[in-house]
Amino acid sequence: MICGLLGSLPFLELSWKGGGRPPGCPYLLLDLGPGSLDPLLGREQEALAALGTVELKIEVVLPEKERGKEELSASGKGSPRAYQGNGTARHFHTEERLPAPHPYPGAQDCVEAAVCHVKDFENGQMREVELGWGKVLLVKDNGEFHALGHKCPHYGAPLVKGVLSRGRVRCPWHGACFNISTGDLEDFPGLDSLHKFQVKIEKEKVYVRASKQALQLQRRTKVMAKCISPSAGHSGSTNVLIVGAGAAGLVCAETLRQEGFSDRIVLCTLDRHLPYDRPKLSKSLDAQPEQLALRPKEFFRAYGIEVLTEAQVVTVDVRNKKVVFKDGFKLEYSKLLLAPGSSPKTLSCKGKEVENVFTIRTPEDANRVVRLARGRNAVVVGAGFLGMEVAAYLTEKAHSVSVVELEETPFKRFLGERVGRALMKMFENNRVKFYMQTEVSELRAQEGKLKEVVLKSSKVVRADVCVVGIGAVPATGFLRQSGVGLDSRGFIPVNKMMQTNVPGVFAAGDAVTFPLAWRNNRKVNIPHWQMAHAQGRVVAQNMLAQEAEISTVPYLWTAMFGKSLRYAGYGEGFDDVIIQGDLEELKFVAFYTKGDEVIAVASMNYDPIVSKVAEVLASGRAIRKREVETGDMSWLTGKGS
Repeated sequence: MICGLLGSLPFLELSWKGGGRPPGCPYLLLDLGPGSLDPLLGREQEALAALGTVELKIEVVLPEKERGKEELSASGKGSPRAYQGNGTARHFHTEERLPAPHPYPGAQDCVEAAVCHVKDFENGQMREVELGWGKVLLVKDNGEFHALGHKCPHYGAPLVKGVLSRGRVRCPWHGACFNISTGDLEDFPGLDSLHKFQVKIEKEKVYVRASKQALQLQRRTKVMAKCISPSAGHSGSTNVLIVGAGAAGLVCAETLRQEGFSDRIVLCTLDRHLPYDRPKLSKSLDAQPEQLALRPKEFFRAYGIEVLTEAQVVTVDVRNKKVVFKDGFKLEYSKLLLAPGSSPKTLSCKGKEVENVFTIRTPEDANRVVRLARGRNAVVVGAGFLGMEVAAYLTEKAHSVSVVELEETPFKRFLGERVGRALMKMFENNRVKFYMQTEVSELRAQEGKLKEVVLKSSKVVRADVCVVGIGAVPATGFLRQSGVGLDSRGFIPVNKMMQTNVPGVFAAGDAVTFPLAWRNNRKVNIPHWQMAHAQGRVVAQNMLAQEAEISTVPYLWTAMFGKSLRYAGYGEGFDDVIIQGDLEELKFVAFYTKGDEVIAVASMNYDPIVSKVAEVLASGRAIRKREVETGDMSWLTGKGS
């Protein structure tokens, strides 16, 4: 029975040590591959109880090359570890496996309670219920009850305030979607899924049974395959190479492992850090790299995802399936994902070489800006999302904050003039000074360090630190002679499956243009965090020949002065903006229309309307201009299917 239970687990290799039990040995000896017990974690208590009182001794036998790796790590030289390949040392971040919860939870590790009467719930209703050790989201859909984790694993949003539709719940803050039958993450942002808890009906009462640990964690990482192709023996080649370790690259790697892919995966990044939450940089400039990390170091070690840091690809040879790095290191691949992101534009004015002028690209950039701005004068060039987020953050740190912008209002092209003016007023009420319809003509220094910003309007603004946020260009220069197609602006065009013009080469993230399904497959570039997640998963699925297509509805957000603005859709080219609510009070919803169709929506203090609109658009239904002109939004704000 024990063999039947353990042998049925995914990725578990089971064999008798020495062909049988040694004489006089009271234990069952199993020869297990490294990490092969991990799939036991999270298994329901009833299944594990089948082990009864049998005493189990587990001996993990490592192959010689695996022992060498563990010894290297234990010696203190394993983080990061250098492999020799093509005569060049490469640094791969590898650490010990994630600490595991106890694999054999007993009855004391679970809690069960009656949470409501069957008649208390209407169909399509969601409610948070208390189980003593934590809350659970209870959902009734199509006559059935489901119990899930109650917080979105991305930023902890209360899912009870989200949108229930088509068998899934959509987060009210950032639009992530979770299947109510499985808890699985179905749309992004985020990396983890929800725990799913047992529900039973007895005597017209609804009972929920849950692991205490799951109630406290409020997130579940899907079971993943482990790498069975050690890199040390052939470090000059990999099955999958991912250029760029942002959201698209990381989600691609994780999805491959979730789908059972057990060959070698290598991510490479210009950064010195493992994948981190880059959108947080401009919202929280003080954040340290470890606070921004999307996954801990141990995660990459546990699942055999190798990361080359400070690694710049200079040449891609698609004919021979090989890339060359700046230091001469060569790496062959079978499948390639290009997710290089973008490079920030810089000022080209006189004095551009002076010190203390930054583009925010890394945690180190952000941290230095805060240190230099504290109690001093800060100037932000550009009133887009990055610039305005930086300005908002610095108001409590700097002596003065000034914003320079070529347009007449912030966010004008993206949110329209009326919304832009309302947000501008919020900034002015927080001591931010605006210099609009002008640009920088000179940066003046004293002893090599910035002291003044001279504008084309002849204004001179005192400045000890300057942040430039005037847009970005795709970081695709290294592809110009590669054979991978680029458009006139340097973007990588891909099809619905995120494939480039070269078989086996995919692209995702900020550097691509792709067909947007619900806008008649118009080729667009959408440099959003959520979109990069979705594209990364589609790439992984198609590397495995699953024929997936990108179909997600774009969703983004920003936070300034404790207020969040949410946005869904693709509003480029809008010809009218219909606003419901109160712009002065910053409690509004703005519908962006083109012709008679709503193509995007933005809101503040109006949740979950943006998530509701995103769900309507994702269902394939068009929203007509006349539907939002009346002001009757009951069809949007109501919960349920």
